[in-house]
Amino acid sequence: MSNEIELLKGALRPTLIVGLIALVVATFLQGRSGLVGALLAQTVVLFYFIVHIVISRVSRNLDPIKTMVLALFSYFAKFIFLGAFLWALARFTPRDAIDRASFGASAIALTFAWLGGEIASYLKLKVHLPLPHEQQPQQ
Repeated sequence: MSNEIELLKGALRPTLIVGLIALVVATFLQGRSGLVGALLAQTVVLFYFIVHIVISRVSRNLDPIKTMVLALFSYFAKFIFLGAFLWALARFTPRDAIDRASFGASAIALTFAWLGGEIASYLKLKVHLPLPHEQQPQQ
């Protein structure tokens, strides 16, 4: 199984658990608007991090410069799309339809859960990285 699949599985478990908790808490505290806010946060966070895993898979065999260009492009694109999404959310949806606090708190909690799961999975992979050759001192 590929490293990316292992990272995805390791990150999805805690994220889905935290997401379920966020849905229940947001619904209990804010009703339907809290449910929609937490559900929307789950969609955004999962989409963004899954894109990150896909970019990692695509750039696996690329040289470091192309990998860096692809990574920077994906970060910039995600930043622009998230900004546009949040602008559209604030501009075109009524406050009583989507609870902004539930969205924000859920997105932060889900992000921490994803990153924690991904880090834990990465530490279990035992990836062997090539070390640079030592330079012999010049005489």
